[in-house]
This record gives sequence, C-alpha cells and structure tokens, in this order.
Amino acid sequence: MQKAWRIIKKVFLWLFILQFVYIIFCKWVNPPITLTQTASLLQGYGLSRDYISFDEMGPNIKLAVMASEDQLFPDHNGFDIKAIKMAMKYNKKHTNKVRGASTISQQVAKNVFLWQGRSMFRKGLEIYFTFMIEKLWSKKRILEMYLNVAEMGKGVFGVQAASKVYFNKDAKNLSRAEAAMIAATLPNPKVYTIKPLSNYVAYRDNYILRQMNNLEGDEDIDELIK
Repeated sequence: MQKAWRIIKKVFLWLFILQFVYIIFCKWVNPPITLTQTASLLQGYGLSRDYISFDEMGPNIKLAVMASEDQLFPDHNGFDIKAIKMAMKYNKKHTNKVRGASTISQQVAKNVFLWQGRSMFRKGLEIYFTFMIEKLWSKKRILEMYLNVAEMGKGVFGVQAASKVYFNKDAKNLSRAEAAMIAATLPNPKVYTIKPLSNYVAYRDNYILRQMNNLEGDEDIDELIK
C-alpha cells in the first residue's frame, strides 16, 4: 500500500511539474494543438487555423471581443465576481437555461489547457489555470492567445482564419463591423454563424458596435488594443 501511495505521489508531482512547464512554454509559444481543436478534427469539422502575432491582429478585433465577451478584462484579476453573482442568480431562476460569466482569461484557460464541459472538476481546473496565467502572463499575451485559439466557426480557430474564411482578408484589415460580426459568433460558433448569417449574429453585432464606441477612449482599453 505504501509503495502504491509513493507511486501516486510521484505521478501527481510530475503532472504538476509538466503543467507548470507548459504554462511557461505557452507564455511565449502558441500551443501545437488544443483538445478542442483535436475534437474538431475527430468530429469531421476540420481545422482551419493560422496563428499570428498580437501586432498582426489589428485594433478592431481586439476591441470587439472585449466589448462582446469581457469589458472589464484590463481591470480584473481573471474573474468578474459581479458577473458571476448575476449569473448564479439568473441560473437559479431559469433552471432550463444556463448563463455563463466567464472572462476572457477563463476562456483562455479552458481553450488552451482543458476541454469543453461543465463538470465541477473541469471548472476547478479552469479556476486554477486562470489564476496561473493571470500571474505569469501579461494581459496582452492572454488576449493574443484568446484571439489565436478561440473557435469562431465550425473548424475555424483564431481571428486570422476567421478573417480569411468570412471576409477574405487579414485580421489587421478587418473593419469595425466585420470584427463585431466575428465577435458575435463566440458564445456558440457552431450555431451563431456568419455564413450563412444567423439572426443572432445579425442582432448581436449591432450591440457590439455600440459597446465598442462606448469603450473606445478608455485608457486601459486603448493601451491593450495598440
């Protein structure tokens, strides 16, 4: 029994070391492939992906995803406590619907290191990885990673691939309206589509454009979208 326990402790120690090394690795290098991307291949959706640098992304898509997904991104420590409380309150009243409150940092933790799902175990790991990348990475690196690995359509990952597939241009050349449309797909990119244009995206992109106008001029936001 003691021998088995020693083996288990060694396994967990090595897993801890390896995941820490991988977090540091991803501070500078984009992941070779993620579990979500692997699932896309296995499900027959393919994998359209083209990693680009932060400077190659252009300001419009950076502003659009913050306006859509996480307007407090420059200011929080990885978790939006107010949004979490509101989501919990909403979910108690609407048991047949689930409202999330994930920040961009949490979505990066899930997309890079974990798998899709809602189990408590996975959520616990998401909290851990979110805490770690907030401590070890910069906000610009977190946003850059998000824009490179987020699913933006069936088999489409990252803003460069999405820009090419939907608008036949590089991400840095996206207009504000085009960036807002891509950001509108993010909650459920297999359902909220640009081609064909879903009703949700057609409605949501106008909201995102308004929020982009509201956020522009904020010192912390402007610093991030340079």
